[in-house]
Amino acid sequence: MTFRGDTAVLVLAAGPGTRMRSNTPKVLHSLGGRSMLAHSLHAMTKLAPQHLVVVLGHDHQRISPLVAELAQTLGRTIDVALQDRPLGTGHAVQCGLSALPDDYAGIVVVAAGDTPLLDADTLADLIATHSATTPQGKAAVTVLTTTLGDPHGYGRILRTQDNEVMAIVEQTDATPSQRGIREVNTGVYAFDITALRSALSRLSSNNAQQELYLTDVIAILRRDGHTVSARHVDDSALVAGVNNRVQLAQLGAELNRRIVAAHQMAGVTVVDPATTWIDVDVAIGRDTVIHPGTQLLGRTQIGGHCVIGPDTTLTDVTVGNGATVIRTHGASSSIGDEATVGPFTYLRPGTVLGADGKLGAFVEVKNSTIGTGTKVPHLTYVGDADIGDHSNIGASSVFVNYDGTAKQRTTIGSHVRTGSDTMFVAPVTVGDGAYTGAGTVVRADVPPGALAVSAGPQRNIENWVQRKRPGTAAAQAAEAAESAQQKAEGNQTS
Repeated sequence: MTFRGDTAVLVLAAGPGTRMRSNTPKVLHSLGGRSMLAHSLHAMTKLAPQHLVVVLGHDHQRISPLVAELAQTLGRTIDVALQDRPLGTGHAVQCGLSALPDDYAGIVVVAAGDTPLLDADTLADLIATHSATTPQGKAAVTVLTTTLGDPHGYGRILRTQDNEVMAIVEQTDATPSQRGIREVNTGVYAFDITALRSALSRLSSNNAQQELYLTDVIAILRRDGHTVSARHVDDSALVAGVNNRVQLAQLGAELNRRIVAAHQMAGVTVVDPATTWIDVDVAIGRDTVIHPGTQLLGRTQIGGHCVIGPDTTLTDVTVGNGATVIRTHGASSSIGDEATVGPFTYLRPGTVLGADGKLGAFVEVKNSTIGTGTKVPHLTYVGDADIGDHSNIGASSVFVNYDGTAKQRTTIGSHVRTGSDTMFVAPVTVGDGAYTGAGTVVRADVPPGALAVSAGPQRNIENWVQRKRPGTAAAQAAEAAESAQQKAEGNQTS
């Protein structure tokens, strides 16, 4: 990829997106873990342009803060220009140019904010084509085009008999014969700024939409004697736009297919790509196996030689090398090397599981650190706790972390063994090497090496059911058992 410092990029994101039927601005709808606008700005940033401008209009108050956040994430300046009235793409570009310095004289790239698969390589090819000298001279504009099987809704590329681009006609203004043309305008251009400013000043709204079409600039430049060139993209998905939720889903699936394939080519086994969803910022190590029904979202990082899934969703989760995660829902958590999680495990934010640890079936963990080699095998809630190394938490244990006013923490030492159905009423500390008996309610600290037992001797109240629940099935069963026992004892006596 060749970078040019004398390039300014205008990203048009002012449209209301009415066909999305949404209260969310169109460019903020997401696929692959990023909004469409974020996809565009990531691609533009890779070009290292001298200026990057986003043109906003509808709902700019909601979008502007996100642009500022993206600028910080991407580590560059992104300017915002406002289109106060929806007067068309030509007017949007006029608004965008107003954000550039008056003395700027380089290339201007114009792209839409709703083409999420458009990548930096395609943009670099466009700029290279535009910068090349042709037999007709230097181009005033280079149009990025593609060919579609169904071009409905796109502007058609009109060419001369010599195959030069003559004009672009919008769908609503095209004649029946022009609508049969399959080469379409992608809405991405590279312009000479002087020629662009001149042509924009002569745009007319005398068309079906009564707007200033940027596409009309092409015919104006041709009439002025300028060279108009084109760069054709064979992979039409790279330049496909989103106007409704059907197209959003289609492009989302295509993006996911490409992401999954890239991981497969890098040494990851994805058993069923059709049911596996991976966001763009996810990293996966070599020789990891991803089973069906798995979603790896956000900035999830998976080590090598792991087994993930089936039926697992991880969002912003870090998984160490050699770990196994089965039928688990996790968010903002960390899983150590060689650890085992699942099935049916819920990792809430703040969970840290150490190396060789285990979180088993129907275990929920929240805001807790679990040490190396520690096991929480079954049916347990661990909330706001710190558990040391090589401890074992018995089945059906509950860390009672809420005192009615605030969350309190529980501290469990290393090499601790807790019996089934232990309740830890926080704040409480259990020392290293301590044990708890089954059914214990731990309300006070347990010293290292101690056995904590809170239950008293068992007391049986004879015939309670027959007296308190007479006539019930339980009482009848008890009476029958008592009668059978008496009969058996009588037979033994005789």
